[in-house]
Amino acid sequence: MAGGGGRSRPEPPSRLPGDRRPQEKRARGPPRLPPDAARAGSEAQGEPEGPEGSQVWGAPSPSGEGWGNLWPPPGRFKRILVLISHSQDFLNGVCSNIIHLHNRKLKYYTGNYDQYVKTRVELEENQMKRFHWEQDQIAHMKNYIARFGHGSAKLARQAQSKEKTLQKMMASGLTERVINDKTLSFYFPSCGKIPPPVIMVQNVSFRYSKDGHWIYNNLEFGIDLDTRVALVGPNGAGKSTLLKLLTGELLPTDGMIRKHSHVKIGRYHQHLQEQLDLDLSPLEYMLRCYPEIKEKEEMRKIIGRYGLTGKQQVSPIRNLSDGQKCRVCFAWLAWQNPHMLFLDEPTNHLDIETIDALADAINDFEGGMMLVSHDFRLIQQVAQEIWVCEKETITTWPGDILSYKEHLKSKLVDEEPQLTKKTHNI
Repeated sequence: MAGGGGRSRPEPPSRLPGDRRPQEKRARGPPRLPPDAARAGSEAQGEPEGPEGSQVWGAPSPSGEGWGNLWPPPGRFKRILVLISHSQDFLNGVCSNIIHLHNRKLKYYTGNYDQYVKTRVELEENQMKRFHWEQDQIAHMKNYIARFGHGSAKLARQAQSKEKTLQKMMASGLTERVINDKTLSFYFPSCGKIPPPVIMVQNVSFRYSKDGHWIYNNLEFGIDLDTRVALVGPNGAGKSTLLKLLTGELLPTDGMIRKHSHVKIGRYHQHLQEQLDLDLSPLEYMLRCYPEIKEKEEMRKIIGRYGLTGKQQVSPIRNLSDGQKCRVCFAWLAWQNPHMLFLDEPTNHLDIETIDALADAINDFEGGMMLVSHDFRLIQQVAQEIWVCEKETITTWPGDILSYKEHLKSKLVDEEPQLTKKTHNI
């Protein structure tokens, strides 16, 4: 702004197209829900069911094949539903509104999760433009006042006018700088190379008991360090069972699984947290597991790669959240330096930012990977092949996970009468 006396406060730059400021309020307590929804929240235990068509869900657990698609789309579910979830796919399929808790404030966005992300980026870009514009104006006016406040009568009057404009600007409230979310990174060390075949599955059949039904029948395939596979299929089809067979936790009923003599396998599973010594801190636990690392500061750096810093590293593991315990497990798993990663539902208890960090680490990993997950977005990020476990065998899906998702939707259309009946009976 050029110097001059008596000018009114200049207008900030116009907003970007689509700039819609969400409603906002300070989060002094829980948001006031409709009475029915509030009662549903107070009565919710396990699978909450509120009166008069209202439900409140806290981090619903993934279950079933394509679990995010088993819900009716927005508009079909004729009740109030408030939920917390770390699955972007689920939020996209279910939600018509997003509430974002950030810096002790609640902001409300219309649309599903992807629309929320897009709108938030636009708003924050506009906010930073306005912030920088205001700071430039403040700096210019302060400089003018300092230079000409004690000059000639005309310049002094202009400086006084600038000072009044500045005071009004400050009194009306300035735009805050955008506080970016903390970034998190995971890391899997270099595993080196071993020649193929790494693992060979030869005519393998498996069942849990002599009289039990067959989970698999005559499987035949191989996996190497360039394998990036996601296992999908209905519950009970044997996805987790296959990983246990490959690691040797289970033995084939018939056939043979051959492994390279030098291969190291790291398996993450849903019960890995139960193996942690809860009385130890993450630092103590990792030093005990990896005694070859003598220096505490070196181990602190290793643990810090997985989002555990400061007091979190020296507090008893029992005091950590489930998500933080998962990070301890990933740190422990990574420093086994495996050639193959077998990941069974690794996103349980992880927030969205941590899931993205895990995906980046998997993509940077030099070894092979097999993944069991109901998180279609993670699968889309890291898997190069989709294997369908169903009807005692494994088949390669001809497309990506998105086409498989469409396949599930078509199956649901065929089951529409039954699904509608179940929805009305909830």
